[in-house]
Amino acid sequence: MNITAQNTFTPAVLIQSGDIFDVSISGTFVATVTVQRSKDAVTWLDVDTFTAAAEKTGVSGSAWYFRIGVKTGAFTSGTVVAEIY
Repeated sequence: MNITAQNTFTPAVLIQSGDIFDVSISGTFVATVTVQRSKDAVTWLDVDTFTAAAEKTGVSGSAWYFRIGVKTGAFTSGTVVAEIY
């Protein structure tokens, strides 16, 4: 998903307990990109932040929804290409 504005997030993805998932952040941007998780897809907790391209792999300890995006006030310019799978 291309992110070009603040307060924009990928759709939530449910990662089951023990599942391996990948986070991909690329593009040319000036922004702070935040990975968040939630038990109910309503209340979100910050997991990690990035200010440059990154590729990460994780394992979910229990079932969580995850999403990637740019919070309000954290976007200056460019395009963030964010994927979680």
